[in-house]
Amino acid sequence: MKHRNSHFAVGYWSRIRNGRDTPDQVDIDPRALKRLLPFVFLLDARGGQFTYRLAGTTLCERYGGELRGRDFLHPWDSDSRKRLTEMLERSLKTRLPLCLSSVGATNDCRVIEIETVLMPVTFGADHPERFLGVAQILSDISPLGGRPINFERLVASKLIYEDEPFTHTPPPSPPDGRRARPKAPHLRLVSSRGGTTVQRDQMLIYGDPLEALLAFIPVASGRPSASELISTGSRPAFPLRFGSDRD
Repeated sequence: MKHRNSHFAVGYWSRIRNGRDTPDQVDIDPRALKRLLPFVFLLDARGGQFTYRLAGTTLCERYGGELRGRDFLHPWDSDSRKRLTEMLERSLKTRLPLCLSSVGATNDCRVIEIETVLMPVTFGADHPERFLGVAQILSDISPLGGRPINFERLVASKLIYEDEPFTHTPPPSPPDGRRARPKAPHLRLVSSRGGTTVQRDQMLIYGDPLEALLAFIPVASGRPSASELISTGSRPAFPLRFGSDRD
């Protein structure tokens, strides 16, 4: 994991387990995630579908509108959707958090790097059926220029194993888009194949992921390079409620 908010979120998830494999949704206190709320989301994973239940205002803005009720896999390319489904199901089965590295693009081929952590939670059942998630932009957000992310491609996926319990509070999270990459000796990341090497997309191994994505998506007239960026801003947080909301 590269972003400190990812470390913070997984640490919080670990603490509220209270000796269980996974926490329950009712254990989540939005006040403890106050700094992260613009980037927090909740997925329903019942029936083999992964549907947004809640999402922070910044995420909704990034993806062009209200995310509640939308399919989490919708913006991903077909190969990524297949791999994501396998990894999400594996995360539920092993009851381990999942870290995703991806690149996203707007319709006019402006690209960004994204890190997403998804942590399985129960919802009144004896097995996890939802995910608490946090999605952070790792690169400069200026390529978006207010445009929504319409395409996303998976670069790497990793299950997160804890070698030691979380006994400290990570530093405050930085604004979205900053590159804060503290090391976490208390975490061990493994690939979806169970080895020690991160599973990566073959087309992205040897080059810049951003340039690789530009080469992957259809050419648009006057398409900018990854270095041709324009600026934008972000919106404030919004309140989340994590109580009972079963349909």
